[in-house]
Amino acid sequence: MEHTLQADDFNPADKWTQHATRAVFFVGGFGAASWAPLVPLLRQRLAVGEDVLGLLLLCIGIGSLFTMPLSGAAAVRLGCRKVLTFACLAYAVLLFLLSQVSEILLAVPVLLMFGAIMGCIDVVVNVQAVIVEKASGRRLMSGMHGLWSVGGFAGAGLFGVWVGGIGLTPVLSTLIAAGIMVVTTLFFARFLLPFGGEAGGRMLAVPRGIVIFVGIIACIAFLVEGAIMDWSGVFLTTVRGFDLSMAGTGFTVFSAAMLVMRLVGDRLVQKLGQKQVILGGSILAFGGFMAVIFAPMAWLLYTGFFAIGVGSANVVPVFFSLLGKQNDMPIGLAVPAVSTLGYLGILMGPAAIGALAHATSLYAAFGLLAGLVALQFVIAQYVYKKVL
Repeated sequence: MEHTLQADDFNPADKWTQHATRAVFFVGGFGAASWAPLVPLLRQRLAVGEDVLGLLLLCIGIGSLFTMPLSGAAAVRLGCRKVLTFACLAYAVLLFLLSQVSEILLAVPVLLMFGAIMGCIDVVVNVQAVIVEKASGRRLMSGMHGLWSVGGFAGAGLFGVWVGGIGLTPVLSTLIAAGIMVVTTLFFARFLLPFGGEAGGRMLAVPRGIVIFVGIIACIAFLVEGAIMDWSGVFLTTVRGFDLSMAGTGFTVFSAAMLVMRLVGDRLVQKLGQKQVILGGSILAFGGFMAVIFAPMAWLLYTGFFAIGVGSANVVPVFFSLLGKQNDMPIGLAVPAVSTLGYLGILMGPAAIGALAHATSLYAAFGLLAGLVALQFVIAQYVYKKVL
């Protein structure tokens, strides 16, 4: 009854609660993008090679995987407001610390904590988003996830302006970025939910029932995104013969398509229906991979990257929304379970693609991604039969 009383005292459908949820998504993406330019600086300060740097970056993933299965239960017991406020403020502090770290023994625990906080934010803001969307009776999830991308574009763009444009030091630029995250968090904190769904008396989020299949879909979606991020440049330059200056263009087109489609995704789902958007998107993404692999002309190849971004954009938001309609697991456990499986896709994807490319070719590796998108189509049909 305690949760019901809290819910009655605080309206999850309130407009400012919706705005606060979007603000946390923005902070999450902004922080991640503000960290990316610090990676080469960290390597320079620590004087380490690519192998050691790779192990250090793995600490972020390990930290995230440690907190993700527990974050939903923390939100249930403490409320989304307390968890997200603490996590977002800690996120800003840790980001600034990463601009200062100069010893490897200090870098390891800071990166572990940074990853742990990042994973916590990712889970708990999605728990809140599911509750808010369900209470509002409207499609909101795609637009909320779009704000993570907006934060990413803003963080990367502002760092370039501050450092490259007006000549600020990276440390000062990071301090400003951390300040933006703190101010945004403190302004919107009072509008976050003081509760966090239900956990059914359990602490650890282990997927069950239909949530397993939703988690597999999330894993594939994140794996595809991570593979495009890490391997599209290599594919363009070594397989398709593009100049090195064009290495990042494939991911840029993919990211821009995802951002646009997430911002319009809610209206698209309302008009066409979520099943049509996901199944049609999977077909479009599959066709995009075929274009990337076989297109004889550059414009058609870039059309392929655009199609992959359009088709993939709303997969994760739509299936997070779907978690609010299933009965196999409480929301406070279903969301972290799916998030953890999705994050496993991010961690495994680049390594799996690299291993397959080394054993065969990048053509075969990108063919595998196309096959996984086809598998996603099949699993999505099964999930819709069970839930809708």
